[in-house]
Amino acid sequence: MSIPHWHQFLQNLAIKYPPSDTNPALLEKTVICDLSHMGLLQIQGNDASTFLQGQLTNDIKQLNGKNAHYSAYCNAKGRMLAIFLAFTRDHQFYMQLPKTLVEPIAKRLRMFVLRSQVEILDASASIIKIGLSGAQSANLLTTLFSEVPTQDNELSTHGNTAILKLPGVQPRFEIFTDIEQAPEVWQALSAQATPVSADFWEWLDIQAGIPDIKPSTQEEFVPQMLNLDLLGGINFKKGCYTGQEIVARTHYLGTVKRRMHLAHLNTTNSPQPGEIITNSANEAVGKVARSASAPGGGYDVLAELRLDSIKNTVLLVGNVPLNIKTLPYSLTTT
Repeated sequence: MSIPHWHQFLQNLAIKYPPSDTNPALLEKTVICDLSHMGLLQIQGNDASTFLQGQLTNDIKQLNGKNAHYSAYCNAKGRMLAIFLAFTRDHQFYMQLPKTLVEPIAKRLRMFVLRSQVEILDASASIIKIGLSGAQSANLLTTLFSEVPTQDNELSTHGNTAILKLPGVQPRFEIFTDIEQAPEVWQALSAQATPVSADFWEWLDIQAGIPDIKPSTQEEFVPQMLNLDLLGGINFKKGCYTGQEIVARTHYLGTVKRRMHLAHLNTTNSPQPGEIITNSANEAVGKVARSASAPGGGYDVLAELRLDSIKNTVLLVGNVPLNIKTLPYSLTTT
């Protein structure tokens, strides 16, 4: 089976996705999602670890096959080109990111390989990605697998299948499997879980406060602006990498003056990543980083904002007030 056959398999099921913007009942259900909208880079070779260590904000050597972490890929000015969800299996590194960024990021990384023994491949079509979320998701997984991870960012491996526990308000998992096993896994899980669209999964990521870089927001943010330091996505002791000087200076020489917040917009118009956020004086004070339709109506967003703009002023996206909500983690470093 190939990736087109996987998509044909799903089409043959005639899945009817519930409308995420009008169905709050989904919050009480266990849901399953095809994550084909996410891409996956595979980096391998004798020098892969050393190469990635010089490119990413996190310590790639801490990946041991039983864990995952977030990491940013920055330009020389410390502005992010991509955010990866990174893990390793069988001495190969995997970096998950939006599929639209796979080709340009792979091309840019290859520019710096030079004579290193490093191969950068697009594994998006060879590894199927399935999301599962909800109060019963862990119990449901135990009907298929002998071990289910219990801690956020913990990874368990079962032959050609791996299960990663993701951060979230509810228990949430991502399953990585091959194109032979995927239909069996999907059919078993979907018998007791409600299929949802990629937009609903985007909303779940937003509720967890997980940032992302889209094509329209490349080179817009340093990692701390999107709370990557608060999510363990920056290692300040690992040594040099592209953009490290700016990222370290922000950490050591001053307080972070801009942070990402969870917010809601009561609108029927989809806010776009990169869209400007203004205050009542029409001064630009931030940008939309991530957006998805919210159960019950409107849109929830992750909004990068100047911290001094939060209090005693109205914030707007277009003409729509931005209502700040509470993230599942603190915005202060410990």
